[in-house]
Formats: sequence, C-alpha cells, structure tokens
Amino acid sequence: MNGKILTFFVVSLWLFASCKGGDDQEVWFETISMEKTVDLTDEDLSPNCSVSLKVQNARQKSGKAAQVINEYLVERLFNMQDISIEAAAEQFTQNYIQNYKNTLLPLYHQDKADTTKRAWYDYHYIITTETQTGNEHTIVYLTTIDYYEGASHGINELLVMNFDKETGKHLTLSDVFATGYEQQLTAILLKALKEKTGSEDLAALKEKGYLNAMDMFPTENFILGEETITFYYNPYEIAPYTMGATELIIPYSDVDKILKNSFDY
Repeated sequence: MNGKILTFFVVSLWLFASCKGGDDQEVWFETISMEKTVDLTDEDLSPNCSVSLKVQNARQKSGKAAQVINEYLVERLFNMQDISIEAAAEQFTQNYIQNYKNTLLPLYHQDKADTTKRAWYDYHYIITTETQTGNEHTIVYLTTIDYYEGASHGINELLVMNFDKETGKHLTLSDVFATGYEQQLTAILLKALKEKTGSEDLAALKEKGYLNAMDMFPTENFILGEETITFYYNPYEIAPYTMGATELIIPYSDVDKILKNSFDY
C-alpha cells in the first residue's frame, strides 16, 4: 500500500446531561476519526507508518463547556491551540507522517541490506478515546495512546482527564484536594499499594519491583468516580514496563479530611 488512504467521519457516541441549564446545555460527544498509512519507500515490502486517531469531540447546542473541553483536548493531545479537533487531528497526522519519512528514510537506506532491522522501521501511532460518567458533576475522558517508534517494544499508556460537566474545566488534583494535600495523599497511596501487593513495607515493595527508581507520588492520572478516586500509573511510573500499569482505588472516605470544602462528589 502506498499511503493514499485517508478517511474522515463522525459518529455520534455518548450523551451527558449537565447539572443545570436544560437540553440546550447538554454536552455530548462525537468521534472524529483519521486514518492514514504511508510506505517509507516505493519498494515492495517497504516499511510503513500508520496513524489512527479516534478522538471524541464535545458538542453542545449552547453554552461554553464543550468549547472549553475541546480547547483543552487539542492542546493536551496534539500540542496545538486555536484550532478545531478535526483540523488538529489532520495536522498531527500530516506532521507525524512527514517527520517519519524525513527522519527514517536516510537511516533505512543504510540498514535495508540487513533484513533483521526492517521491523525497526514499521512505526504506528494510535489514539483511541472513550468517555464515561464520573461522579455527579464530572465527565471522565479516557485516552489510550499506543505507539511504536523503533524501540525494543511499543508503548501503551492511558491518559485520564476529568471535566466539570457544567463549565468544561479540566480538573486537577489541586481542584479536588486542599492546599498541602501532597504528603498525606502520598502516604494514603503508598498504603494502598502495600495492601494491593501484599507488602509489609517499602523494602518488600522494592523486592517486588515497585518504587526502585522513584518515590511514590500522587499522579494527575486519576478517575473521579461516584464513591472512589482511581489513581492510574502507567508502566515505568512506579514499576518497570514488564509489570504493566498499576491502579489504586481510594474511597472518598479515606481522603475526606484532605478534600477541598468546595469539592462535591
């Protein structure tokens, strides 16, 4: 295949009601899809680069929540500003493909005689997204990013974003927890990790592969649920790649003393 496939379509996926304002202020999501594959050379069995993006776009009849959400998504997922999600997905795809060819073509010409290295040049970048209801006031936006760029293995990671249903604001730990929460929350997460792994202390955690190259920390990758906050650590963050991701589910009751008074779940 010589890289001429490009599809773009929109599919209605999910519906969320905002806390106030009636039907006109409801926020729902549609999936924007972009697919493109290009060969590195014109040769038969050429390595190729494939980009597949399925990104949910917020929609709303009136109000600004959807616009606020989309502006944040464009910046977070594509490192762009002042552009629609559709245009950002297309621009990202074009840039990624062009960088692939510009960077790898000279290297491939040097290596192509060695067939064992061909797989190094098959790149892919895949984004898939889904949305779900979090707590009463929150939309949870889950992004899975899967890519391979010539290393010993690909990378698969989950990026979590929580948005206020009414305003569209992206919620961080500082929006949820009171000032000075870090030390107490870290201790709560470390305790949860010990319980999850059956470890009595930090030394036991390290023996099992956790926290050997880093300290415990509260990740911004969290899901605001109805009764719990789930902290999601991708591979490499608190454990080696081979151990995969780690989820720590914390009941609100365990962190009630360090929640902001204004945070309502």
